[in-house]
Amino acid sequence: MTSTSNGIIFGYARVSTDDQTCENQRLTIEAKYSKPRWYQDDAVSGSIPALQRPALADVLKLAEEGDTVVVVAIDRLGRNTMDVLATVETLRKKGVSVVSLRENFDLSTPFGGFMLTLLAGLATLEKATIKERQLAGINRARLEGKNLGKVKTIDDSEVAKWRADNNASIKQTSVHFGISLSSVKRACSVSKGEA
Repeated sequence: MTSTSNGIIFGYARVSTDDQTCENQRLTIEAKYSKPRWYQDDAVSGSIPALQRPALADVLKLAEEGDTVVVVAIDRLGRNTMDVLATVETLRKKGVSVVSLRENFDLSTPFGGFMLTLLAGLATLEKATIKERQLAGINRARLEGKNLGKVKTIDDSEVAKWRADNNASIKQTSVHFGISLSSVKRACSVSKGEA
């Protein structure tokens, strides 16, 4: 089992939903590191910034120079590349090592830093590719004459007429029809435009 003589080992795990468990991540880390100080965020999305995740925020506060933070995979720190990079940089500035077991590197070493930069670049490229595919799909759907977005469930003129007939406020109209305030405003402005 790996352990460091000059610092504390912080084991960190995260799962996104209530039906998942951190147990496998814990066992994987404990197989390599003897008795890590354990922190986990249960049912917390990786898209939530690091400082808003209670356990990871504690790790960021408590870890000091010479300590090591161990995760099963880099995506446990977050799905947002910029947030992962900011988290790692915060730890690195404090002199804390970050070890990711799946990717098999220590992010505090020059090679680990290079790999993190490479992963960040690949993630950015993937994000851009996904966005391009989405835009291509939207454009194709438009060209085929398909409706995009939510199907309208209210009749603007009916909303505007009810509001005028009942001398109702926007809020009263919103409650009556079970729609948002902005939907009432939009319905009333559309109806005025048609008049």
